[in-house]
Amino acid sequence: MFKDLDPLLHSQLRLQIMSLLIGVESAEFTYLLEETGATRGNLSVQISKLKDAEYIDVKKSFRKNYPLTTCTITPKGVEAFEKYVEALQDYLKVNKEKVKK
Repeated sequence: MFKDLDPLLHSQLRLQIMSLLIGVESAEFTYLLEETGATRGNLSVQISKLKDAEYIDVKKSFRKNYPLTTCTITPKGVEAFEKYVEALQDYLKVNKEKVKK
């Protein structure tokens, strides 16, 4: 009856990252850091997990001699995010139907 939830996206921080990236062309590490409130280390680990799953692309470069990490959601990541949201909506729908009865 219930669809499986993607365990990779079921982590709060990874879901935050994907939610931020779904609406933008790309986002810098510092932006993601500020918006999520995560520590640098934890954010870095979670970005790596999303990158390994091919949900995001990570580009490392330099700006004014400072390292710059930019993340972009991939088509595979968009599809996974949309499926996750759809599955959650199904969970909520079932719950609403039970309340109405």
